[in-house]
Amino acid sequence: MITAGTGPARTARPLKLLVATAVRVLRQLRHDPRTIGLILAIPVVLMALLYFMFQEVPHPPGQPDSFDRVGIVMLGILPFTTMFLITSIAMLRERKSGTLERLLTTPLNRLELLGGYGLAFSAVAAVQAILAVGTSYWLLGLELAGSIWWVFVIAMLDAMLGVGLGLLCSAFAQTEFQAVQFLPIVVIPQLFLCGLFVARDDLPGWMNVLSDFMPLTYAVQALQQVAAHTSATGLMWRDMGIVAACIVVALALAAGTLSRRSP
Repeated sequence: MITAGTGPARTARPLKLLVATAVRVLRQLRHDPRTIGLILAIPVVLMALLYFMFQEVPHPPGQPDSFDRVGIVMLGILPFTTMFLITSIAMLRERKSGTLERLLTTPLNRLELLGGYGLAFSAVAAVQAILAVGTSYWLLGLELAGSIWWVFVIAMLDAMLGVGLGLLCSAFAQTEFQAVQFLPIVVIPQLFLCGLFVARDDLPGWMNVLSDFMPLTYAVQALQQVAAHTSATGLMWRDMGIVAACIVVALALAAGTLSRRSP
């Protein structure tokens, strides 16, 4: 016999509230065209600019085209960066407006609440990945040895990583300006050490070790594996697993630092 408040009904209620939270966030985003433009249009525009920038740059015979080499990396960096920025600012607004404080009086616990926000922004991240990757591959002629579908998956994981870290960092900001200040602290060091500017093997030893602790390193490495190999590799699977684990850890830490009182 199932007692009241237990069983499937008890499980379905938090799930329903989680989905309701995600729907509310998506409705808010729908009425913010500037944010939608930043999320969806800017990565596509930047990839197009990158294409034209490298269009006349010669490359050694037998080596990947400059756009192919840099573009595959940027398909991981751009979703990560834009979603980090958007999520951290949006979450701070929710805290300042008192919305989070009201939501925390519902049956949702902190992890479920952040899961709702993560679900909403991850849905947006999926659309962003489809647009950026699709434009780069089918319109700009990005060439890679592996399947384009793996690029979609990894780009979406990168965007979700940005969401998780954005939710975490927003807990330590009191203003939108402070939220933006986390960009050079959290994001830019990862850009420098992920292999975009200098191959990781060519980095000084201590910087190579430091890059091992940065999740964007593994996202970029997974994309490079797709670009260089016709089938999925063990290293690609490992790197994707590390990125997914970092997303879970970031969400868990964000839930632990989420205050019940708005600043």
